[in-house]
Amino acid sequence: MPDERFATLLGQAAMDVWGDMPRDVQEALFETAMKGHAGDREALARLLHDRHPRTAHPVKPD
Repeated sequence: MPDERFATLLGQAAMDVWGDMPRDVQEALFETAMKGHAGDREALARLLHDRHPRTAHPVKPD
């Protein structure tokens, strides 16, 4: 399906420029991607932080 192909392309592009995005954009994309995928949350965060170390954010206070 074309939608899946474009989603993959857009997702790859987002990962490529992740470190250049403002934090609020990173958080919005991350939270949107994780809707319904809570089990993948830590793995995706680790992948992004490994690829873009300067995006590692401190834990937010409760």
